[in-house]
Amino acid sequence: MNFYDAVLTLAYPQSCVICGASVEERRFGVACEVCWQGTRIFADDEEICWTCGAPGPRCGRCEEMRFTVARAVGLYRGALRESVLMLKRQPYVPRHVVSLLEAAALRAPLSSSTRVVPVPLHAKRLKSRGFNQASIVAEVVSKAMKLPLDEVSLVRVSTTEKYRAGLDRKGRHDTVAGAFTVTHPRLIEGENILLVDDVFTTGATVSACAEALVAAGAGNVYILTIARASL
Repeated sequence: MNFYDAVLTLAYPQSCVICGASVEERRFGVACEVCWQGTRIFADDEEICWTCGAPGPRCGRCEEMRFTVARAVGLYRGALRESVLMLKRQPYVPRHVVSLLEAAALRAPLSSSTRVVPVPLHAKRLKSRGFNQASIVAEVVSKAMKLPLDEVSLVRVSTTEKYRAGLDRKGRHDTVAGAFTVTHPRLIEGENILLVDDVFTTGATVSACAEALVAAGAGNVYILTIARASL
């Protein structure tokens, strides 16, 4: 623990949202180091489906997805889940999550990206929330990779209610079909796009985004998220 962390811990003690222990280093955000150690982070040699990034061998469920590949820092559990939930409430990414995102972004094939694009919110949703959590993550990634951050080319033109419990994969796909469009195709044409979001669930949203980007002339569309749901 450095001096800065020691002073903050004494002046503003913070409890881990998972186990209640003290969070001794601010870089860990809302979870303590022990809970981070218990959170599954994908390693360089992790066996994953090459296309969608699901743990294990090729899953066969992502053949119709329009993106090139999708990668995540780890599973949507433990400290990663709590970090994502915090991000939905306030626009801040802890330094530990930043380092994990940077490591994931610099692995092939994501390392060949040329432009970073966040998954956009509909204007009404953005106004009510005040910020787009995907944009916060995308800004972190663009700085780490020294790539341009493009928040204007991809827009959401329709909005849907939150997914209902029990909605199947096709149902989720149908709710976002045609929901995105590219307004500045000259910025997208020929680029390898790194599309950034907070969580990969079924892949329906990022696939719909990728479809719009590919239609606008993108070379590849790579997906990077903080976490991946285990379905």
